[in-house]
Amino acid sequence: MKIREKTFLVSGGASGLGEGTARLLVERGANILIADINQPLGARGSASLGESALFCETDVRDEKAVQCAIDMALEHFGALHGAINCAGIASGERTLGRKGPHRLSTFAATIEINVFGTFNVIRLAAAAMAQNEPLNASGERGIIINTSSIAAYDGQIGQAAYAASKGAIVGMTLPIARDLAANGIRNMTIAPGIFDTPLLAGMSEEIRQSLAKQIPFPSRLGTPADYALLVTHIIENELLNGEVIRLDGAIRLAPR
Repeated sequence: MKIREKTFLVSGGASGLGEGTARLLVERGANILIADINQPLGARGSASLGESALFCETDVRDEKAVQCAIDMALEHFGALHGAINCAGIASGERTLGRKGPHRLSTFAATIEINVFGTFNVIRLAAAAMAQNEPLNASGERGIIINTSSIAAYDGQIGQAAYAASKGAIVGMTLPIARDLAANGIRNMTIAPGIFDTPLLAGMSEEIRQSLAKQIPFPSRLGTPADYALLVTHIIENELLNGEVIRLDGAIRLAPR
């Protein structure tokens, strides 16, 4: 699929990986609908991207909110050609800690946002993209790109909820791709390693440098630009479908 003049919904597009993706897609000539729960950041980001971007305050768990974002993209840009799922949360809590068992509410919230929210966007965006006329000779109508994590494979101490949520995204990548094949819609997942996003913003520079040194090559934290670059390649390479790509500099996480 060509990026220019196509329309993409980016959940979690107000910051971090989503913001970097939205910016690069606009630079490549796309239209963007930023769907994010953070109204101030989302509105500011949309305004900075100009007429090619819109913002819709969106809780990805809410069916009506996600449908409203999709409808806004359809009404303003005429079609929806892709969805990039970057919305999510990270949680850290041991299965059994000093204060007792893992809180069930924390586990449930992580699953609800990371898994239910991702699938909610997938299913509603797919319904919109299925109405598109074929975009190329292969009959492609749309692309969905989800965000997992290497924690799905190398979950560390305190990451039971987070690893479970990201593992679920890995697990549903292939069946969703198979489900949507008849509609000409591809489904892919990126599993980032240690990235310099707002999730790491509260850490000291010493800790950040320590994390970077654990990455074999290149020994640096990943950036939203790295993630966005892979997104653009996936969009343009129609043979990429039903697969999870680790984006991690060859790191394998230790237990802690």
